Amino acid sequence: MSYEPGSLDCRLLIDAKHHLELALASLSGLPQSDHIQRQLKAVHQQLEGMHDLKRSMQVDDA
Repeated sequence: MSYEPGSLDCRLLIDAKHHLELALASLSGLPQSDHIQRQLKAVHQQLEGMHDLKRSMQVDDA
């Protein structure tokens, strides 16, 4: 994964999303983990939304 975070907040959000992606990959092999996977995907989407906001704020500041 290549990325250039524009701020510490972006870096933290990128790292959090990456860790969720790793957890999802690990859970994919476990039976009956669908509910947990859906919850983690929802959290990932929330983090992505936060990251989008941070990125748009950085563009506005530029």
